[in-house]
Amino acid sequence: MSAEDTLARLPEEWQSALGAVGEPRFRAQQLFRWLHVRGQSDPDKMSDLSLAFRARLREAGLCAPLRVDAVHESRDGTRKLVLEARDGARVESVIIPMTDASDADASAAPSDDDEEAGVEGARSKVTLCISTQFGCAMGCVFCASGQAGLIRGLRASEIVSQVYLAKNYLRSGELLSNLVFMGMGEPLHHYDETLRAIRLLTHPDGLNMSPRRITVSTVGLVPGIERLGNDFGGKIGLAVSVHAPNDELRDRVIPMNKKYPLPDLMQALRRYPLPRRRRITIEYTLIDGVNDAEAHARELGQLLRGIPCKVNLIPMNPITASELRAPKAESVSRFQEVLAAAGYSCFVRTRRGDEVAAACGQLAMADDLVRKKRACEELRAAHKNS
Repeated sequence: MSAEDTLARLPEEWQSALGAVGEPRFRAQQLFRWLHVRGQSDPDKMSDLSLAFRARLREAGLCAPLRVDAVHESRDGTRKLVLEARDGARVESVIIPMTDASDADASAAPSDDDEEAGVEGARSKVTLCISTQFGCAMGCVFCASGQAGLIRGLRASEIVSQVYLAKNYLRSGELLSNLVFMGMGEPLHHYDETLRAIRLLTHPDGLNMSPRRITVSTVGLVPGIERLGNDFGGKIGLAVSVHAPNDELRDRVIPMNKKYPLPDLMQALRRYPLPRRRRITIEYTLIDGVNDAEAHARELGQLLRGIPCKVNLIPMNPITASELRAPKAESVSRFQEVLAAAGYSCFVRTRRGDEVAAACGQLAMADDLVRKKRACEELRAAHKNS
């Protein structure tokens, strides 16, 4: 790994790397805890390491892969962190306070039970939404990241760094309870780095986050769903962006559907190895006049029959890259009523942070993406003509 990827090393990898330069094995656990428990990437602040070892780490280039460029706070307490990588790429993470149980459920919190309620009850729970790519290749018509396009995937070090930086912006009494891979990018399109990031975040010598408190969201990449289920035994929460009840409509809303159509996706969801009492989260963005009719709700209920799931309805948030509109309130209510009558647990996603463009579908850093995309195209053209 390069120096900037040192945050992505697991303890056994640190043991090999440090052993090769004559450092004792216990240094690996010390260093891993500094990086992943205390969230500290500055060798000079690792006070229980020897001065010589700190100097060696500094010379190797150990440093934080991201820095906080700006923080935008919404009236509801949502905080959007604008983070900048060493190459200038800028991504966003969102801290979302949970106000009650239904609010947490509607925000795709992964657990349906709460074994730790007695421990956490005195603290306010917070969900962190993190990004896995700078832009997105999926092209979903209602999503700012998808409309801007993909520039590059984030390294595992950049993914986990979002979590450690966000912890610095929690208020007194707040607890980082849930983590959702729902920011910029498609996590399963960038599977290897997403996998490594989850391994790091759940490692018992590090942050030791429970897998059941992590949710990965996907537009329906069937091979990635199967890999996620196999690699974690179904313990990682799965959220699937369906957004249409039939292939004809979904082809228009989510271009990736042409490669992995709904029958294949539904089979993959039925095979996902869910632990007892867990459900898959079905995300459905309601778009005025496109997919929000009662007939669509009834069709969706038939599509999901037999899949242990809950449904999050997401009234579309406005983005500058699209003329599509949010649904009418009565359409949302009626859609929810139809699904509830069909026996589904159905929630309407609480709109959070929309005035600072931190709501679902709004994360983009569009100006940066367009600029980077043009620069890449110019470089490719110059190389082709040379």
